[in-house]
Amino acid sequence: MAGSSQLVKELREKTGAGILDCQKALTENGDNVEKAIDYLRQKGLAAAAKKAGRETNQGLIHSYIHMGGKIGVLIEVNCETDFVARNEEFKAFVNDLALQVAAAKPSFVKREDVPSDVAEKEKLIYEGQAKEMGKPPAAWPKIVEGKLEKFYQENCLLEQSFIKDPTVTIKDLVAQKVAKIGENMNIRRFTRYQLGEV
Repeated sequence: MAGSSQLVKELREKTGAGILDCQKALTENGDNVEKAIDYLRQKGLAAAAKKAGRETNQGLIHSYIHMGGKIGVLIEVNCETDFVARNEEFKAFVNDLALQVAAAKPSFVKREDVPSDVAEKEKLIYEGQAKEMGKPPAAWPKIVEGKLEKFYQENCLLEQSFIKDPTVTIKDLVAQKVAKIGENMNIRRFTRYQLGEV
């Protein structure tokens, strides 16, 4: 039988999706759990995109202290309603984001937040590196583009791989939570403190 109860249970545990959605995903993908996960993620991302325009005036400002007071994070994550802001799953999600900031040291929430002068400076450095490596000038733009992409992945929170599951980016994680909880969410800002850092 397509979508047997054991497979549905496994899929629900891995994705948090509803029973009917899991049954449909398994049916559509011949009871292949991995393909069903991808199917649900695509549907979840589509659901998240529909909610993206909604206002997020509620949420949490959360503090996280790590390594015996050597690293501290303050993060603001917004959602649509106070009801969701008080939800334990939302609180756990915000805490995971604070852990991410503590561990992965992003400088910006998203690539659009990177000041143009910072991006330009990085491009000049990467072009200089390509020149030093003796690469032909025709290859420089491609090299610069690749290195700039890596810069965004390392320095922008939404583009980073999630420390608890490196197969998922923070952007995907947010989309999954939006699909599961049913409200638009948005990481507004964060500050990371490290003892002794200027």
